[in-house]
Amino acid sequence: MNVKTDLKDGVLTAYIMGEIDHHTAKDIREEIDHVAESALPTLLILDFTDVTFMDSSGIGLVMGRYKLMKEIGGETRVTNPSPHINKVMRLAGLDRLAVIGKSNSKGGKHND
Repeated sequence: MNVKTDLKDGVLTAYIMGEIDHHTAKDIREEIDHVAESALPTLLILDFTDVTFMDSSGIGLVMGRYKLMKEIGGETRVTNPSPHINKVMRLAGLDRLAVIGKSNSKGGKHND
Protein backbone atom coordinates (compact mmCIF):
# COMPACT_ATOMS: atom_id res chain seq x y z
CA MET A 1 0.00 0.00 0.00
CA ASN A 2 1.33 3.43 -0.98
CA VAL A 3 -0.59 5.34 1.69
CA LYS A 4 -0.91 5.26 5.46
CA THR A 5 -3.67 7.25 7.13
CA ASP A 6 -3.87 8.74 10.59
CA LEU A 7 -7.03 10.27 12.06
CA LYS A 8 -6.71 12.50 15.10
CA ASP A 9 -9.00 15.24 16.43
CA GLY A 10 -10.89 15.62 13.15
CA VAL A 11 -7.71 15.79 11.06
CA LEU A 12 -7.06 13.02 8.57
CA THR A 13 -3.44 12.84 7.46
CA ALA A 14 -2.60 10.65 4.47
CA TYR A 15 1.11 9.83 4.26
CA ILE A 16 1.69 8.99 0.60
CA MET A 17 4.78 6.97 -0.28
CA GLY A 18 6.60 6.06 -3.48
CA GLU A 19 5.24 6.83 -6.90
CA ILE A 20 1.86 8.28 -7.82
CA ASP A 21 0.96 7.12 -11.31
CA HIS A 22 -2.00 5.47 -13.01
CA HIS A 23 -1.05 2.14 -11.41
CA THR A 24 -1.02 3.39 -7.81
CA ALA A 25 -3.41 6.34 -7.76
CA LYS A 26 -6.58 4.23 -7.60
CA ASP A 27 -5.53 2.37 -4.44
CA ILE A 28 -4.37 5.59 -2.78
CA ARG A 29 -7.60 7.34 -3.70
CA GLU A 30 -9.78 4.49 -2.46
CA GLU A 31 -8.01 4.27 0.91
CA ILE A 32 -8.20 8.01 1.56
CA ASP A 33 -11.83 8.21 0.45
CA HIS A 34 -12.85 5.23 2.58
CA VAL A 35 -11.48 6.83 5.75
CA ALA A 36 -12.69 10.35 4.88
CA GLU A 37 -16.23 9.24 4.04
CA SER A 38 -16.59 7.32 7.30
CA ALA A 39 -14.80 9.78 9.62
CA LEU A 40 -15.89 13.08 8.00
CA PRO A 41 -12.76 15.01 9.01
CA THR A 42 -12.64 18.80 8.97
CA LEU A 43 -9.15 18.77 7.46
CA LEU A 44 -7.37 16.40 5.08
CA ILE A 45 -3.60 16.66 4.94
CA LEU A 46 -1.92 14.95 2.01
CA ASP A 47 1.69 14.47 3.11
CA PHE A 48 4.02 14.14 0.12
CA THR A 49 7.25 13.77 2.12
CA ASP A 50 7.95 10.28 0.77
CA VAL A 51 6.59 10.71 -2.78
CA THR A 52 9.40 10.01 -5.25
CA PHE A 53 7.50 10.53 -8.53
CA MET A 54 4.16 11.95 -9.61
CA ASP A 55 2.52 12.14 -13.02
CA SER A 56 -0.85 13.68 -13.92
CA SER A 57 -2.55 11.00 -11.80
CA GLY A 58 -1.22 12.84 -8.76
CA ILE A 59 -2.88 16.05 -9.92
CA GLY A 60 -6.15 14.14 -10.27
CA LEU A 61 -5.66 12.58 -6.85
CA VAL A 62 -5.34 15.98 -5.17
CA MET A 63 -8.23 17.51 -7.15
CA GLY A 64 -10.54 14.62 -6.33
CA ARG A 65 -9.74 14.75 -2.60
CA TYR A 66 -10.32 18.52 -2.67
CA LYS A 67 -13.78 17.94 -4.16
CA LEU A 68 -14.58 15.22 -1.63
CA MET A 69 -13.54 17.40 1.30
CA LYS A 70 -15.52 20.35 -0.06
CA GLU A 71 -18.61 18.11 -0.23
CA ILE A 72 -18.24 17.11 3.43
CA GLY A 73 -17.47 20.65 4.56
CA GLY A 74 -13.74 20.26 5.13
CA GLU A 75 -10.54 21.60 3.65
CA THR A 76 -7.47 20.07 2.03
CA ARG A 77 -3.78 20.80 2.48
CA VAL A 78 -0.76 19.37 0.70
CA THR A 79 2.41 19.23 2.77
CA ASN A 80 6.05 18.56 2.06
CA PRO A 81 6.11 18.12 -1.72
CA SER A 82 9.55 18.01 -3.29
CA PRO A 83 10.53 21.20 -5.15
CA HIS A 84 9.76 19.53 -8.49
CA ILE A 85 6.34 18.21 -7.40
CA ASN A 86 5.55 21.57 -5.79
CA LYS A 87 6.28 23.29 -9.12
CA VAL A 88 4.09 20.82 -11.04
CA MET A 89 1.22 21.33 -8.58
CA ARG A 90 1.44 25.10 -8.83
CA LEU A 91 1.60 25.00 -12.64
CA ALA A 92 -1.54 22.84 -12.58
CA GLY A 93 -3.26 25.43 -10.38
CA LEU A 94 -3.64 23.19 -7.33
CA ASP A 95 -2.55 26.07 -5.10
CA ARG A 96 -5.94 27.66 -5.86
CA LEU A 97 -7.68 24.61 -4.38
CA ALA A 98 -5.46 23.63 -1.48
CA VAL A 99 -2.73 25.16 0.65
CA ILE A 100 0.59 23.70 -0.50
CA GLY A 101 3.65 23.96 1.69
CA LYS A 102 5.68 22.62 4.58
CA SER A 103 4.00 20.74 7.40
CA ASN A 104 2.79 22.61 10.45
CA SER A 105 1.77 21.57 13.94
CA LYS A 106 -1.38 19.84 12.68
CA GLY A 107 0.39 17.57 10.24
CA GLY A 108 4.00 16.77 10.84
CA LYS A 109 6.40 14.24 9.45
CA HIS A 110 5.53 10.71 10.40
CA ASN A 111 7.80 8.21 12.04
CA ASP A 112 7.71 4.61 10.95
